[in-house]
Amino acid sequence: MSPSAHTPHALESDYVRDQLVPRTVDVNGKTYHPTGEYVLYWMQSTHRLDENWALRAAIRTANRVNLPLVIHQGLDPTYPHASDRHHTFILQGARDTARDAAQRGVHYQFVLRRRRDDDRRVVDRLAARAYVVFTDLFPTAGIRERVARFGERVTCRVLAVDSVCTVPSGAFTKAEFAARTIRPKIAKLLDHAIEPVAEGQPRVAVTDALRASLRETIAAGGGLAPLPIDTMSDPDIAAEVASCEIDHSVPAVSLAGGRVAADARWQHVLERVLPDYDVRRNEASDGDGTSRLSPYLHYGQIPSARLVREARTAGLSATSHDAFVQQVTTWRELAFNWCLRTPNFDRLEALPDWIQRTMAEHANDPRPYEYDLHTLESGATVDRLWNASQRELVTDGVIHNYPRMLWGKTVLLWTANYEQARTWLFHLNDKYALDGRDPNSVGGIMWCLGLWDRPWGNKPIWGGIRPMVTSRAKLKFDVEGYVARVTESRLL
Repeated sequence: MSPSAHTPHALESDYVRDQLVPRTVDVNGKTYHPTGEYVLYWMQSTHRLDENWALRAAIRTANRVNLPLVIHQGLDPTYPHASDRHHTFILQGARDTARDAAQRGVHYQFVLRRRRDDDRRVVDRLAARAYVVFTDLFPTAGIRERVARFGERVTCRVLAVDSVCTVPSGAFTKAEFAARTIRPKIAKLLDHAIEPVAEGQPRVAVTDALRASLRETIAAGGGLAPLPIDTMSDPDIAAEVASCEIDHSVPAVSLAGGRVAADARWQHVLERVLPDYDVRRNEASDGDGTSRLSPYLHYGQIPSARLVREARTAGLSATSHDAFVQQVTTWRELAFNWCLRTPNFDRLEALPDWIQRTMAEHANDPRPYEYDLHTLESGATVDRLWNASQRELVTDGVIHNYPRMLWGKTVLLWTANYEQARTWLFHLNDKYALDGRDPNSVGGIMWCLGLWDRPWGNKPIWGGIRPMVTSRAKLKFDVEGYVARVTESRLL
């Protein structure tokens, strides 16, 4: 799948007039199946029905050809760092999606693979009956590669649609150099990008007969069946998670997943956090100074365009409004753009030449400490602030923004080389963070290694990479207050 293949198709001409075309990638260049029984939307990274561009495209196509719409979502135990934490958050989100679908009269099915050797080809068999398959455009978490393989196997057209970015990712043709280069381009398109668009409704219903045959298709490869996720309680979800062949040493966290929880958190942020966002967002001792919406944005449980649209009408100061919008648009979409258009986006070789030179120059610099991965994972270093950051990550699945930058930077000082630092940062982040394996997480870690930055002098180990050290953190925020807050939360 070529990330630059944002070309119009003989799809719906009205989509040329709005924003779908720049959001769409033709995955396999194959034709529509004229005998297809339905239009299939394979939901992978955008776990919601509202402001979902792939779903909008699927609905319009289904209505144009007078076919029903089938929404399919699956979850298996084979993704990297599959654990109780991620599974629970996803299943809680699927419950809300199923209930939303029932209210809208839309067919949604959720299939859970519990064991690694369970049937892997459910979506292939569903695609064999489809007129066309729509899915989500997402460059990380293995989704791009999975979709490319899927597109090669199936015989119908597969289209991937970006529902992550507020401004369509197709508006950019190359990896942007820095926030300062993408920011004005986003600003020019933002007003149009956040305009509400009618959701649309499938005109042809899924009949009982089709619903029954879909269950047969799902079961054909080994007896799997759609999960009655809409009726499940939290204990039911916990029992399902316990039955899965995943890492049970990483427990679920108190932060609930799903559209309902995302909406509640957003309303709290809108009313209580954003009015002072410009002042509070860097104060890590304040557990409620940032939005903490990144897990919901990562799993697509709340649309970024809605956040920008509603923040605009919230009566915020210009500084608070701009600070929040820059986080939601500029930095998230810079990261998405980087991952979409950069080969090996999470590897050292993808970093600019000046970083390659400075790493080579300082490769043999002595490190003050060299910790093993277990010591880092346990938060047992000599640095109390770093330990608190790691413990917040392990306990809550998030780290406050400012300590998170310091957390990432400091690992460069404590590992044998830059490659080990990169590898262990991704391991720690993706294993414990609810927004792990997100483009924004990739961008954050690569920024710690110098991405989107300029040279900052020439210091031991750091070379020209911007340094951040604990001794200066106390000038930025209440370090002891942050350590105390994280320690207290772990004792509750």
